[in-house]
Amino acid sequence: MIWTILLFLLILSVLVLGHEWGHYFAAKRMGMKVDEFGLGFPPRLWAWKRKDGMEVSLNMIPLGGFVKIKGESAEDDVAATDSFASKSIPRRFVVLVAGVVMNLVMAWVIFTVGFWVGIPAVTDGDTAPSSSPIARGEFTVTNEGVTIFDVMKDSPAATAGMEIGDQVTSIDGVVYTESDAARLALAPGATHRVVLDRGGKEVDVDVTASMIESLGHEAIGIELLKTGTVHFPWYQAPWRGMKQTVEGTVAIFVALGGLIASIFSHNGVGAAVSGPVGIAVVTGQVAKMGFAHILQFAAMLSLNLAVLNVLPIPALDGGRVAFLFIEAIRRKKASVRFEGTVHAIGFALLMLLVVFVTFKDILGLVK
Repeated sequence: MIWTILLFLLILSVLVLGHEWGHYFAAKRMGMKVDEFGLGFPPRLWAWKRKDGMEVSLNMIPLGGFVKIKGESAEDDVAATDSFASKSIPRRFVVLVAGVVMNLVMAWVIFTVGFWVGIPAVTDGDTAPSSSPIARGEFTVTNEGVTIFDVMKDSPAATAGMEIGDQVTSIDGVVYTESDAARLALAPGATHRVVLDRGGKEVDVDVTASMIESLGHEAIGIELLKTGTVHFPWYQAPWRGMKQTVEGTVAIFVALGGLIASIFSHNGVGAAVSGPVGIAVVTGQVAKMGFAHILQFAAMLSLNLAVLNVLPIPALDGGRVAFLFIEAIRRKKASVRFEGTVHAIGFALLMLLVVFVTFKDILGLVK
């Protein structure tokens, strides 16, 4: 468990560092003084002051980071020529969106590397049509096989010890290369001996289908898909990475829209939202599946950070951008103290939400 937590913190720290570096780089380019570059949230553990006067700090709560730019708060000298508040709206806009842009760029780079060295993908049906990318030789697929993509809680599969990411080597001594055939082989009425490949280690389980109320019929409670590691030529990888970045961003916005719709339809958020604990658990599951899956997970986490920060919520980059739009329409700046208060309240509410979701994640683990 400790390695899972360390891996999660490492991935999150790298993504946050990239996000904050975007703000830092843009601020310096726009002629603003950066007072502090912090990794994590206070209380402060350690700090180092550079020759240019900027402090680099390491803070106790390892779930984010920040760049403190001169002129952002009421206590700062907002009238100074090197302050954030003294700059034009376009320059402030560039600084505010630079972090989001960096997360998008990082996701693109990670996807590009992934498509070059090999990235996991669903290959069901890809090899059949003559017009498929594989048939045209645009990429190659290795480590192809039937993989468990989901395990229902309290199902026979979960009781037997099956896990997400396990690759099905054989069922009752028969090797299956297509997910549909493997699914049919696990039909109710008998106990099946399933041999799994779990990160290079062979695992044998016996599983028998039983009634699953939510499905309305007998099943073992897993979702099977044919997967493989897809490798693109180096000259195609950047384009494929860009395409995946765009598609992933759109998918996150669509999922977010569905989440908001479920809240207003009184269905609640259910298990759709995970906090740091939930994400750390997923990190552990992904780590078991191999380096390629870790790359893909890190890229998607970077996209989630970009989408989250672009939302018009106080304390986030999108909330600060919203104040810029209001200023452009009113042709008058909001009070620095008022804006600071709004963002402080927004930050406090976000922290309460993190605590609530984390508590929900922990309850889900102990049940």
